[in-house]
Amino acid sequence: MISYLFPGQGAQKVGMGGDLFNEFENITRLADEVLGYSIRELCLFDKYGMLNQTLYTQPALFTVNALMYLKKIKETGIYPDYLAGHSLGEYNALLAAGVFDFKQGLQMVKKRAELMSKVSGGAMAAVIGLGQEGLTEALKKSGYLGIDIANYNSTNQIVISGKAEDIQSARESIMAAGALDYMVLNVSGAFHSRYMDGVRREFEEFLDTLGFQEPEIPVISNVDLTKYNQSNVKWLLGRHLISPVRWCDTVRCLMGKGEMEQVGPGSVITNLVKSIIRNSSPLELPDPQPIQKQDDEHSLPDRNDFSGQSLGSSELKSEYNLKYAYFAGGMYREIASRELVVKMGQAGMMGFLGSGGLSPAQIDQALGEIQQQLNEGQSYGVNIVFNPFDPDKERSVINLILARNVHILEAAAYTQVTPALALFRLKGLKQQKNGSPQPANHIIAKVSRASIAEQFMKPVPEAVSRLLFENGEITELEYRLSKCLPVAGDICVEADSGGHTDHGNLNVLLPSVQMLRDQICQEFNYEKKVRVGAAGGLGTPQAVAAAFLLGADFVTTGSINQCTVEARTSDCVKDMLQKVGIHDTEYAPAGDLFEMGSKVQVMRKGVFFPARANKLLELYKRYGGLEELDEKTAEQLQNKYFGKSFNEVFEDVKAYYPAADIQKAESSPKYKMTLVFKWYFGYSTRIALEGRADQRVNFQVQCGPAMGAFNEWAGKSSLEDWRNRHVGQIGMQLMDEAAAFLLKRFGQLL
Repeated sequence: MISYLFPGQGAQKVGMGGDLFNEFENITRLADEVLGYSIRELCLFDKYGMLNQTLYTQPALFTVNALMYLKKIKETGIYPDYLAGHSLGEYNALLAAGVFDFKQGLQMVKKRAELMSKVSGGAMAAVIGLGQEGLTEALKKSGYLGIDIANYNSTNQIVISGKAEDIQSARESIMAAGALDYMVLNVSGAFHSRYMDGVRREFEEFLDTLGFQEPEIPVISNVDLTKYNQSNVKWLLGRHLISPVRWCDTVRCLMGKGEMEQVGPGSVITNLVKSIIRNSSPLELPDPQPIQKQDDEHSLPDRNDFSGQSLGSSELKSEYNLKYAYFAGGMYREIASRELVVKMGQAGMMGFLGSGGLSPAQIDQALGEIQQQLNEGQSYGVNIVFNPFDPDKERSVINLILARNVHILEAAAYTQVTPALALFRLKGLKQQKNGSPQPANHIIAKVSRASIAEQFMKPVPEAVSRLLFENGEITELEYRLSKCLPVAGDICVEADSGGHTDHGNLNVLLPSVQMLRDQICQEFNYEKKVRVGAAGGLGTPQAVAAAFLLGADFVTTGSINQCTVEARTSDCVKDMLQKVGIHDTEYAPAGDLFEMGSKVQVMRKGVFFPARANKLLELYKRYGGLEELDEKTAEQLQNKYFGKSFNEVFEDVKAYYPAADIQKAESSPKYKMTLVFKWYFGYSTRIALEGRADQRVNFQVQCGPAMGAFNEWAGKSSLEDWRNRHVGQIGMQLMDEAAAFLLKRFGQLL
């Protein structure tokens, strides 16, 4: 058997290709058409000194590698048994395997080179004589946690990648750790590192427009050593830009499988192969599995010890000092009350104070009571809802909970990582003895889209962390360590739930986010894996069991908890919720994000709120001001919806909005209509909380179908009446019966 190996960037030299351009005229002509310049002139003469520029190096080397492979096959007639390529050379391996033709391959390489050539501010260096373990330890100890390993070229040659200033200044520390040499490379970017993520995103969008074939010859991936197949080509080529080139292990996988021969200019690959064979042992080729496998933390224990406390992530339970991997999510205006939070903590679970709509003084008072009643170590947190229109309010709440030494935050409905959230996460960040970050504060991000989950699973954006550092809000150590941990250590995937949601299906969304999590954790080499939990539709033990079977690290309930003794809403609302069925909910505009068209799920049984709220959004989109409404519509809104005139509503609005907003409304009919319409959403929530039975048709009660499922499960039991429903008891019963259900269904597997 024989393996053909293709070199990557760095193997280029003037004169490469020689007579091959004439021998393979059709390929040469095609290359000129794709590139828009003469590939022969560039490679043979390089009159303008462009061959060593990334933009030109990669297409040139890809073309010459391809021509030399064609020549090899033409002369010998021998096709390889395995293929591999160093970085860029992997594209030639895929070409030789028939995954794409020359034209498509060159188009991909051209696009890749264009994107990579735009990257600046980064640098790379080759470290000689210091192994992986020693180099990693040296980087951690010296605080260079923003430097990534880019190439594992051989047992004694490793290339690092990072910001130019870090690469330059790290030389002294790495040489002191025992390196024999440290050579800064002549490149403009931090290739094969986290800093290429923006390039990766754009390149993946380009790859989505292309099609690929199943490889005819096995190709070993630089990313994870697995074999390429038709389904993983796009993923691997995208990750290729941000992952280290595992060349040493690639060669080790091919050791014992016959000869290895370089196909391409120079002798770099040949020399590396000789060094690796001399100093390494063979490595077994892994099965095709580009995504990091789930650990076995959720495997079921011995059936005699199996209970609700056995479900979920043991790491999470240990870190938060919980008996159950079960949360009661925050509900705004303290529907998730201080009493609810205390009861959850005392039951060995965790609840989140619903701070949305509360003043800082109210939040402070509630936290004071919670801290007085919960013993040392019993867990609790605060829920904060994203408000893009009032960042000052968000910052004040964050400052308050930091001052109160609250260390767990549930972030809901966020569409981006804000400076306030970043401040909470990074404040108090310390460095452990092994160099890894140790956060003092934890964020549990509730998300309903994978794209939002991705933001929270990555480190704080550089622009945000740098701003906090430059403003003196975080220390230099906190700033450096910010690059090495995710914004949120826990992601709660929220599917078909009450409140802000995106019509998600948990069976689809949870696995998708889990796979994304595995990719990101591998990409950033986190010491601890981001945990992913489930929320939405969890109103029965069977639903809870299904979430854990999908691999959820924890579960979060919401709707069912507002129909309990501890929830701070009116008895009237609880009476109505107790009778809700699984089809008695509907989507309506969100009052806080009304202009953006965001939706929330609400109770529709016995109320007109969903229909009226959707009507207001329709009118908002259609008209430019209240004056444009026809007489019949204006009368309907004032008499039936609002119960008062537009002017009276606007007078009420003045008490809740800053003077600048009121001035804007008085000069902008559209904005005045916005504030008047948004008043209805606040009003509908307020009267529901107060239990104004005469106005129940206007109640806004955020609720998902889990409420109806819970009512069906609780029917004809002591839990049928909400006055017997207590959050701690409900949580334990759901978890324990979920475990019993799993034992009954799958007990034979234990």
